[in-house]
Amino acid sequence: MGGQMGVTRCYFRYDAFQFYAGQPLLSLPESAAAPTKRRTSMLWVIPVVAVPLAAAALLLFICYSRRLQRQRKGSRYWRKRQGKNDEFCLFDFEELLKATSNFSEESKLGEGGFGTVYKGQLPEGLEIAVKRLGTHSGQGFIEFQNELHLIAKLQHMNLVRLLGCCSQEVEKILVYEYLPNRSLDHFIFDEDKRALLDWSKLVAIIEGIAHGLLYLHKHSRLLVIHRDLKPSNILLDSIMNPKISDFGLAKIFSSNDTEENTTRRVIGTYGYMAPEYASKGIFSVKSDVFSFGVIILEILSGKRNSGQQGDFINLLGHAWQLWEDGKWIDLVDASLVPYSHSAKMMRCINIALLCVQENAVDRPAMEDVVSMLSSETMILDEPKQPAYINVLYRCTHTLRAWSTLHRAEYRDLFREVCTRLEDTTREFFTRHGWQHNLRIDLSSAP
Repeated sequence: MGGQMGVTRCYFRYDAFQFYAGQPLLSLPESAAAPTKRRTSMLWVIPVVAVPLAAAALLLFICYSRRLQRQRKGSRYWRKRQGKNDEFCLFDFEELLKATSNFSEESKLGEGGFGTVYKGQLPEGLEIAVKRLGTHSGQGFIEFQNELHLIAKLQHMNLVRLLGCCSQEVEKILVYEYLPNRSLDHFIFDEDKRALLDWSKLVAIIEGIAHGLLYLHKHSRLLVIHRDLKPSNILLDSIMNPKISDFGLAKIFSSNDTEENTTRRVIGTYGYMAPEYASKGIFSVKSDVFSFGVIILEILSGKRNSGQQGDFINLLGHAWQLWEDGKWIDLVDASLVPYSHSAKMMRCINIALLCVQENAVDRPAMEDVVSMLSSETMILDEPKQPAYINVLYRCTHTLRAWSTLHRAEYRDLFREVCTRLEDTTREFFTRHGWQHNLRIDLSSAP
């Protein structure tokens, strides 16, 4: 009993008897020795299988360890924003904790309704501004979500750039590019720092803010109303280029929606809110135009709008009176002397007063404002009376008119009315958390 098989370069044969002389090359073991041989064969199988598995496990462990180490040391995973080529970064909380020296007081840049802003530095040397939500701020969380969803879709040289965020348990953090010169208010309201801004830089700042607003109102994919535009929300980079920041209160609409909108939640900063928004909650792109006009007047004068100016409780009334009297040059800060650019200064004041007119329909759109600023020949309209013409001015001059009546009882009655009006107005401002310096001066009354 046997058999044979032959193929190219191979011949195989087996049989029940020995058909070659000599010792066989392979002998089948006895049945009794089979278990020992089987165990010996299994010992070879174990290392052959175990060694590759161990090597694969070790390789996976090394890769995971390196990835985890990169994340903790500053390497972050990146994801593409829809329709964008730029990248958005998700930071690890431990990384930001280390970058800001455990959110130390020395790293603090400022505070706001959202929370606290810190300066930080990543391991690769990049300086960042870290905006940390206050853990007990319910309003801040809404602002965090709003700002994150909004600013990630906006890109303009006059808007601050969002680098990424961190959302880990109770921690809600936004990470921005760091701007070394901080905010505009640190310069225009400080006599020493203000001297660093000559006329050309001030004009560049005004025009930069205007271009940033124009982008928000018209050229971005969405129509954005900032609602809290003020000098402290205008950041300056190393070459004093302005960048609009803090979009926590901003509202987003479709690009073709230009109608007025109403809200019951009136929030913002007193002195920069348009009258229709402060009193009725009505806001539109003209609300930002009003705020921009206030900023121009503050830049030119070096004074805050909320402070008393002459017979007025705010800068708007004072500027309007000087304009009406033909003394607009008295509004310009003394640091800008000599007034070699008086024509441009007058033009800027004219534009500012057009922006702060009481009726929203009278205010120009930002597209028109940019055209006015860039042209020296474009004819400007005469501004109408601005909003918030103060009570102090009216009471004082009315008392002077009443003095001609020589009726002491009427004068005393009017004094009482003014006093009660002051108390009521002061209480109203305090209840809404608004800053004020209200005082009705009756010293000129008879």
